[in-house]
Amino acid sequence: MTPATSHPFWLAGRAATGERALEVTSPWGGGTVGTAGVPTPAQIEEAVAAAVAVTDEFAATPAHARAAALDHVVRRLGERAEEIARLISAENGKPVKWARLEVSRCVSVFRWAADEARRFNSGLAQRLDADAGGTGRLALTRRFPYGPVLGIAPFNFPLNLCAHKVAPALAAGVPILLKPAPATPLSALLLGELLAETDLPAGSWSVLPVPNDAMPALVQDPRLPVISFTGSVPVGWSIREAVPRKRVTLELGGNGAAVVLADYASDADLDRAAGRIATFSNYQGGQSCISVQRVIADAAVHDRLLPRIVAAVEALVTGDPSDDATDVGPLISEDAARRVESWVNEATAAGAKVLTGGTRDGASFAPTVLEGVPADAKVSCDEVFGPVLTVTRVDGEEAAFAAANDSVFGLQAGVFTHDLRAAFRAHRALEVGGVVIGDVPTYRADHMPYGGVKDSGVGREGVRFAMEDYTYERVMVLTGLEL
Repeated sequence: MTPATSHPFWLAGRAATGERALEVTSPWGGGTVGTAGVPTPAQIEEAVAAAVAVTDEFAATPAHARAAALDHVVRRLGERAEEIARLISAENGKPVKWARLEVSRCVSVFRWAADEARRFNSGLAQRLDADAGGTGRLALTRRFPYGPVLGIAPFNFPLNLCAHKVAPALAAGVPILLKPAPATPLSALLLGELLAETDLPAGSWSVLPVPNDAMPALVQDPRLPVISFTGSVPVGWSIREAVPRKRVTLELGGNGAAVVLADYASDADLDRAAGRIATFSNYQGGQSCISVQRVIADAAVHDRLLPRIVAAVEALVTGDPSDDATDVGPLISEDAARRVESWVNEATAAGAKVLTGGTRDGASFAPTVLEGVPADAKVSCDEVFGPVLTVTRVDGEEAAFAAANDSVFGLQAGVFTHDLRAAFRAHRALEVGGVVIGDVPTYRADHMPYGGVKDSGVGREGVRFAMEDYTYERVMVLTGLEL
């Protein structure tokens, strides 16, 4: 681990320090990764006031200027990619191979945002003379900011999920205050370093490691009409209930299902499915909203698939996240690992069988496969957010889709099939925000619409879709024209 350093926070685009510092420790070994300045109430107020003051100016900023700033971040992320990946791995416990992927995805987010900045809000012209009363009239519709955005990001992707808040806002000309997770603020603060190198207007962005106890006041602040939250179900819905008149986007939890249908039956098919399932039930220590948590296998393939999954899980390398060979590192904290352990113990006490794993060492939990899990066990019906996988046998496609839908969550689902008709039936039947055919539910392209239904949230991320969430349509009617 590199020596611990002190990181300022970013107040209206400039570096600042508060009256105290937050110590960030590594989940692997517990050493200090660095410290982050914590803003005072007065500094938080200054950031909000600056965002409000710059709103009109920033909305009027030329598209090329916003795009140039985003392009600069793309370049700088590439130049500092390994440094940033190592920081993510240190503060989050994520294996460095996956941290590198996170950096590359962040590059994509800012690249897409730069592209969208150039073409967004070009306006929609509509002739109104389709009705006699509209003769000589033309409507022009453009989008305008609701006002500054409060972006609240989680710990599991401490760089890329911050990017999904910041990049769309800057592309649309919308000021944003970003609150990173208390456990992992350093990646977001480093992103602030890169933004500070641009010519974006002062006040258009801030990165504030605000204490959780200060958040209710920010959430309630009427000067922040848009809230974009990624995190836990209880916190997310409590925000929406507290501010029902605000524009609130929630990207919450999931317990992603991978459905394997009867036609996905060759040895090559099952080997591929098992490998993808094993990898993406464990690749962030299971700490991904769309990790594979439930495998629902048709009886025709179940008995051949299950031992392949177990073997693939057992082949994963666990250990030091800074080692390039490591596939699975620790969870974010020992408390998180203890919770996963208790849920697995609850399931086994109710009759589930551990096929591999099931043990804890500090903040690390061994990649685990369970069968015979009761439907009401937490590892089945709640979000484990750990390296735990359940496998269930079903009879037929209809039963498989019903089992996948038997959840309070609805983020994404994966369906392994070669049958195009079954793919369309899955798209119609599955109660989720995204259906991935031929792969696990964990696939996400950063420019596609992403979000869920039911307890998985409301609204969509993905650069252009977030830009639309941050803005509203305003129509102008031109009169007396010869069309």
